[in-house]
Amino acid sequence: MLKISNTVTIPSDDIEFNFVRAQGAGGQNVNKVSSAVHLRFDIRASSLPDFYKERLLTFNDQRISSEGVIVIKAQSFRTQEKNRQDALNRLLGLIQKATVVTKKRKATRPTRSSQKKRMDRKHQRGQTKALRGQVKGW
Repeated sequence: MLKISNTVTIPSDDIEFNFVRAQGAGGQNVNKVSSAVHLRFDIRASSLPDFYKERLLTFNDQRISSEGVIVIKAQSFRTQEKNRQDALNRLLGLIQKATVVTKKRKATRPTRSSQKKRMDRKHQRGQTKALRGQVKGW
């Protein structure tokens, strides 16, 4: 079972694991041991609340297919168990990232005094630069 929040959990039945051989160099073990993990999670068929499903299906991420299936490949570690845990952590992070509701930005205007201070600083800076020029009359 994967705990998303205090009230939301994903049962183990909703998550499918396939163990495959990892890519890249690996020495003697690489041709014999299937240590990489393909995690598959079908969003539509899962027991997640509708809010989570909607947010995940509209979330723009290359790991989510057009059919609504999340596919995560974990092969960083040498053991199946560590790769499995890594894939679960990445699934958890993806779900949490997709369901964060950002605050709407409230448009504000700078105060009159801050505008005046800014213009005064600009004028002072211009005066400083003007004094660096050639002295006239030489």
